Amino acid sequence: MSSASTATAPARTASGTFLRYLGSKLGAALVSFLITLVIGFVIFNLMPSDPVRTLTRGRPTSEAQLAQIRVQLGLDEPVWMRFLTFVNDTLHFRLGYSWQFQESVSSLVGERLGPTLLLMGTSAVISVALGLWLGVRSGWRHGSLFDRVSSGVSLTLWSVPTFWLGMILLITLSVGVGPIPGLFPAGGMTDPALNANGLEHVLDVARHLVLPALTMVLVVFAQYVTIMRSSIIDELGSPYLLTARAKGLTDAEVRRRHAVPNALLPSVTVIFMHLGTLVTGAITVESVYSWPGLGYLTYEALKIPDLPLLQGTFIIFSASVIVMNLLADVAYRFLDPRVRAQ
Repeated sequence: MSSASTATAPARTASGTFLRYLGSKLGAALVSFLITLVIGFVIFNLMPSDPVRTLTRGRPTSEAQLAQIRVQLGLDEPVWMRFLTFVNDTLHFRLGYSWQFQESVSSLVGERLGPTLLLMGTSAVISVALGLWLGVRSGWRHGSLFDRVSSGVSLTLWSVPTFWLGMILLITLSVGVGPIPGLFPAGGMTDPALNANGLEHVLDVARHLVLPALTMVLVVFAQYVTIMRSSIIDELGSPYLLTARAKGLTDAEVRRRHAVPNALLPSVTVIFMHLGTLVTGAITVESVYSWPGLGYLTYEALKIPDLPLLQGTFIIFSASVIVMNLLADVAYRFLDPRVRAQ
């Protein structure tokens, strides 16, 4: 056998193994998505409130008119038929038509997706950078005053309910307490009175973004601190660190070049998985600050309840979690040779 054939054989084997691994993960993700669709449909259709009476609240409406509206909305059909319609529309990338806004759910999601990505992206970048930095320092000097303070503050903020923390920040930094004036806007994404453009518009959005992003960061970064700290502590007694020190490397070089890359593996998985749940966590924060994203749209849909809109946003949230979990599995395989060897 030629040397070229011998060299390409392991590459083909590795490629085939990865494709089988990816196929199994894609299959599991598809099954998870289908199960999620069933659960979401059942939950939303078991809500005790009557959407038709909520939509016609404050207007004189006869029973015949109510029945006609139910027919128009498809609420007169059996549950199993509505479920089949829901699954068929989802598989054909149709999210339905909002009862409340009289607009397609796809267009509503498209309009609100940008603000949510801005809020969640900003929060994610700051949370990851801050959490990993504190986690590395705390784990490397575990037991020190810095470690005790950073770990205590992180765990305390992690245990605080998001809506409660949002309300506290809203009262203290927006409304203002006593003679202290509010520093930031109370809600929304822009100030309609300014009618700003260009740089002034960017600064206006950034000013409105501070409190929602701060709320998300304070709740989220603690998870990265805890996991990174534990990973660094696990690496401290490893023989390769002793070898690196014996070669004459400084303490900072040992930490940066050897300990941190190996300790990052669990954190990378958690980061990917948490990016999906960040979108779902937007519901609470966006509702507190009236941030015009998918979370606030879901909150508005719950008031009716607007079933097509709820189901549409539920699909988006569920898909984001499943996709991020899939990316975490794939990334972990590339980062950890032990997973590739399985």
